[in-house]
Amino acid sequence: MTTPTYEQTRQAWRDIWQSTNFARERATLDYPRARELLDLYLPHLDRSAPVLEAGCGPGHVVHYLRQRGYAALGLDYAPEALLPTRAQFPDLPLHLGDVHRLPYAANSFGAYLSFGVVEHFEQGPTEALREAFRVLKPRGILVLTTPTPNFVDDLRRLADRLIPSRRRRPPRAEYYETAYTGAQLADFCRAVGFRVLKVVPYSHSFTFYGLHRIFRGVGYYQTSALAELMGKIGRRIAPQRTAFAVLVLAEKPAPSESCASTDL
Repeated sequence: MTTPTYEQTRQAWRDIWQSTNFARERATLDYPRARELLDLYLPHLDRSAPVLEAGCGPGHVVHYLRQRGYAALGLDYAPEALLPTRAQFPDLPLHLGDVHRLPYAANSFGAYLSFGVVEHFEQGPTEALREAFRVLKPRGILVLTTPTPNFVDDLRRLADRLIPSRRRRPPRAEYYETAYTGAQLADFCRAVGFRVLKVVPYSHSFTFYGLHRIFRGVGYYQTSALAELMGKIGRRIAPQRTAFAVLVLAEKPAPSESCASTDL
């Protein structure tokens, strides 16, 4: 089985976003797992400085933040994600571009948001993180999330070993994707100069969503009450192994400061 390349991954997302539904994506920000993530990073954002979401999809997070007084703008490499939203909200600042070659000057932003983006690059996240570091102001905040390895992945690998016919299944998606531990992401961030402030596993209920249909609600990627309960239990007894994703909060040091971690 060959690994999708960068261009194959980009085309896959262009195809996915052909069916962009802004209202549906915007509604996901009211889901419990989204509220959990918002509560983790919003206190670190400064309303007086521009905020870039790099890899913004249809821009629903940008819209949400601007409604709350943040000077947010978005960038994505899939025009199919951006065009329907721009038609609906022509004043929403959404730009077409690549997170590896951002069309912005150095030291431009107070925060850089990256939600489930850098795991799709087969070359790894370093190049994108270097660009994030470049465009952030000193003391600017990086908010970075990716999927993280969990017990459901372990169960799938075990089933693949025990049931040979499973090995011939086509890939689950036509795009490249990997999962990073919090420690791995933190190391990537430090390597380009960031000071790591916090590493938090989250979205435990969504891990159970992928385990069985009894954990799925009736709406768009909604979790059931049972998944929410199991997520709370998992967060308490095995926070790393039951999380679907991990958040890294990091800061671009001022020129005179060290980039040593404050918590790891």
